[in-house]
Amino acid sequence: MLDYHLPDYHIHTWHCGHAAGQMEEYLAAARQKGITEIGFADHIPMYWLLPEQRDPSLAMQEKELAFYLAEINRLQAKNQDLTLKVGLEVDFIPGREKELAHFLGKYTFDYLIGSVHYLNGWGFDQATQQAAYAGKDPVAVYHQYFGLLKEAALSGFFDIIAHPDLIKKFNYRLAEEPIPLYLETAKAFAQAGVCVEINTAGLRVPAGEIYPSLSFLKVCRQHGVPATVGSDAHQPDQVGYEFKEAVQHLRRAGYHEVALYSKRYQYSHNTGI
Repeated sequence: MLDYHLPDYHIHTWHCGHAAGQMEEYLAAARQKGITEIGFADHIPMYWLLPEQRDPSLAMQEKELAFYLAEINRLQAKNQDLTLKVGLEVDFIPGREKELAHFLGKYTFDYLIGSVHYLNGWGFDQATQQAAYAGKDPVAVYHQYFGLLKEAALSGFFDIIAHPDLIKKFNYRLAEEPIPLYLETAKAFAQAGVCVEINTAGLRVPAGEIYPSLSFLKVCRQHGVPATVGSDAHQPDQVGYEFKEAVQHLRRAGYHEVALYSKRYQYSHNTGI
């Protein structure tokens, strides 16, 4: 059981096509671990593609979205002992802002998590597309990734930026940590008023490190960027995954509170960390 209060705002379910478990199972897992505030954030339908081009194994199908939101609303009323928030993880695709605005304008959320999973159509975090790293200039890839991350933050669509150094997932790293890129990105986060996500899924992949790295997180702290927490759970037993390590990560970076959300409004909570 946890002796501090952290939310888990990054939880996926079967709706996204590559996770398992019903929402009730995730709620039960949260109770078991003493987590009292969680939010579901399944992947938005692939709005930038034609319906027949969208891969149901990577994101929700559009017909699932209304059901997904209705199910959360039903569970909110039924589970008064938990604070249950409505979220969505949203890929930022440059040039498709108009389509995204139209899509999101149909619904109401507590928070929206922005993420970058594609570089010019390359799904760089997908195991099936790892071979595409071969022959690429690592410095150019990192600049492209962080440039798009800044653009996502400044787009005005998002409250939280997910796993902000996801490019390291397969341990694809530069010879030295790109501190100047961290600095530019943290400044963009601060300017946009977005929150950086402490995402413990990095401990489950080859990188073996929380997203973002401690160096990156310290730069975010220095620039006044708020932080929140997510397990990126894709099965119920991953709810609150390694949150004790997340607490240590926050402490080492100088954070003593995390951001919570309600109806797109951000407020701080002193976690006692």
